[in-house]
Amino acid sequence: MNILFLSDNFPPETNAIANRVYERALHWVRDGHKVTVVTSVPNFPEGIVHEGYENKWYQEEDYNGIHVVRVKTYITANEGFVKRTLDFLSFMVTGFWGLLRQDKPDVLAVTSPQFFNSIAGWAAARIKRVPFVLEIGDLWPASIVAVGGLKPGLTIRMLEMLELFMYRQATRIIPVTHSFKKYMMDRGIDGSKIDVVRNGVELDNYRPLPRDEKLAEQLGLTDKFVFGYIGTLGMAHGLQNVLDTAKILLESDDPTARTIAILFVGAGAEFNPLREKAQAMGLDNITFVSRQPKKEIPRYWSLCDVSLVHLKNTPAMSEVIPSKIFEAMAMGKPILIGAPAGEATGIVTSENAGTAIISDDPHLMAKTMMKMATAPERLETFRQNALKAAPSYSRRRQAELYLESLERAIASRLPAPGAV
Repeated sequence: MNILFLSDNFPPETNAIANRVYERALHWVRDGHKVTVVTSVPNFPEGIVHEGYENKWYQEEDYNGIHVVRVKTYITANEGFVKRTLDFLSFMVTGFWGLLRQDKPDVLAVTSPQFFNSIAGWAAARIKRVPFVLEIGDLWPASIVAVGGLKPGLTIRMLEMLELFMYRQATRIIPVTHSFKKYMMDRGIDGSKIDVVRNGVELDNYRPLPRDEKLAEQLGLTDKFVFGYIGTLGMAHGLQNVLDTAKILLESDDPTARTIAILFVGAGAEFNPLREKAQAMGLDNITFVSRQPKKEIPRYWSLCDVSLVHLKNTPAMSEVIPSKIFEAMAMGKPILIGAPAGEATGIVTSENAGTAIISDDPHLMAKTMMKMATAPERLETFRQNALKAAPSYSRRRQAELYLESLERAIASRLPAPGAV
């Protein structure tokens, strides 16, 4: 199969979109399929072009067997609605141009969250007369409203019209959660053309490791019980609640509270604001580490006694499944998830891989952290269950399910047997 894919993010960027597009494509290439990914120059989330790259109009590279085409875009940091919108719009134009320059594929797929990608993919698919598959990694524009990026109004209504148009135009839709599928069906989209393919983890890259004592010493985490948040620090994550939790722990008379440390590793719109707030609040029980190369991430996972997953307590966030859940499982880490009840909390509790709490109660979170820090037998149960569950969410399995959906899209465009 010849697959043409459009994605705003791709390695060496390390966010969830880049990881899932790349790791999935790698499996397809290994299975003998041809994959071309049209993307931007790596710059996410700081808005700084990665070393070794230039923001040129058109450049090609072989990325471990994947044909990668990079096009020029307006580059900005992952913050500020207007600038980010200009970034998205520029990629819509140059991404469309990049797609048109490729040989005709068997199928053309696009990944969200932002829907300007989908316009480029749909238009290119129409011109090339191939099936158009739309992957939904996040509900957009609902997520913009949920994090306070825009208030409901004319702009949101226009974006919702665009959203529905793209759903209807897609040959098939691949959301990453069952909640997303229900949302689409509730809005009148035919459920028979929707295939849910949940996010996953590349098991070859994540596995249990002994604690990196040298790194722990460098970060001042020796003899600390570490709750580690590893991933994007964005508006959707509601991480001010974690700062408030750290303050409660710092002021507690309970000796256990003084042994707890919180580790943030990543980047995003909230990284610097949160770090500045933590400094202003005197939170010496929080350590911030900026974005690290992907190969280094397992070292930081090794420091974590518990994986901290956190989402803003809004209805829209109940439908999101953070990819760090699956990474934590593969690393054999118990999970503490603070989030509204939904698919993410359901996965953690049904697999008995951790504890789920509501995300806007810092006193409850502090109490839960202390309870987990003093329950080694319970944590060991969580560890074993996490490792047992991880293969069910492997990237290999995700790639197989996704490919089946692409095959359905192609089959739906072929003439019926015997047709002239």
